Amino acid sequence: MSDQLLTVRDLTKSFRVPGGRKGHDRLCALDGIDLDLARGQTLGLVGESGCGKSTLARTLMMLERPDSGTVTFDGIDPFALKGKELLEFRRRVQMVFQDPYASLNARMSAGDIIAEPWRTHRGLHPSRKDRDTRVRELLDLVGLGAKAMEKFPQEFSGGQRQRIGIARALALDPDVIICDEPVSALDLSVQAQVLNLLNDLQQQLGISYVFISHDLSVVRHVADRVAVMYLGRIVESGPTDAVFDQPSHPYTGALMSAAPKLDAVDRADRILLKGEVPSPLNPPSGCRFRTRCWKATDVCAEELPPLATDSAVPGHAAECHHPLTEDRAALSQSA
Repeated sequence: MSDQLLTVRDLTKSFRVPGGRKGHDRLCALDGIDLDLARGQTLGLVGESGCGKSTLARTLMMLERPDSGTVTFDGIDPFALKGKELLEFRRRVQMVFQDPYASLNARMSAGDIIAEPWRTHRGLHPSRKDRDTRVRELLDLVGLGAKAMEKFPQEFSGGQRQRIGIARALALDPDVIICDEPVSALDLSVQAQVLNLLNDLQQQLGISYVFISHDLSVVRHVADRVAVMYLGRIVESGPTDAVFDQPSHPYTGALMSAAPKLDAVDRADRILLKGEVPSPLNPPSGCRFRTRCWKATDVCAEELPPLATDSAVPGHAAECHHPLTEDRAALSQSA
């Protein structure tokens, strides 16, 4: 069994926009996405709104079919599966949604919500006794207790509702859980409880997470690796500390500089980007970020950036003609 659980290569996905003028009627949501997820690892996915994070999540859930590229899950192409094999695969990838209020059916009890996936996957817990026992186990696992089984979503707080959502995702014993902004709607103290729960579950069960978030401090806390998206492409990826402390792509540098800091002196390092994010209906040629980049040159408009690797950190790479690592190297030589 390979340590590599999920591999995505050159994945593209576009959508037709009704009423768009000829040549600009396709919205390119994903363009050449490459990523890897190991067993028991958390991959953080960050980027501005509209960069394609949720489309990527929906594609990994097989709710969208890619235009091209490959997705390999534990050595299997899930888009080639049919019938029982496809049903079995769907069990292995589950999702925790952003809104703990909208993602639960107010007419169903917590126990029924958690047991609902077994209506489709009938072979896991065929008897009512087995289902009730497993629901109680899952409620205990997420810290709610068996007494919550008969209560309805409106009787719980936001953090408790998200725990029910996590228990529902765990009901099918998945290998991967995709967490789409799972704590953004919660208070800070409750966020910490849910994040610690996810970490504990990963330690106990060996689950892998794809963790989507705008909150960089949350991503740094939970992720082993980070992938930074901009306008449908992953522009930088690598170990979390390397990406946060030594960003290579100018966009990543600007993103990290915008994160709140306690030391006011650090605000002098803030990178203010000019202009607006280009339309995915008509993305810039060459480097997608060049229209807002202070380091852009003619080559950035003419050629797709090569993958610039960081020799000091294995697995840290960025798509850039003029990576920030060159600036740091020049400064160290002059010093």
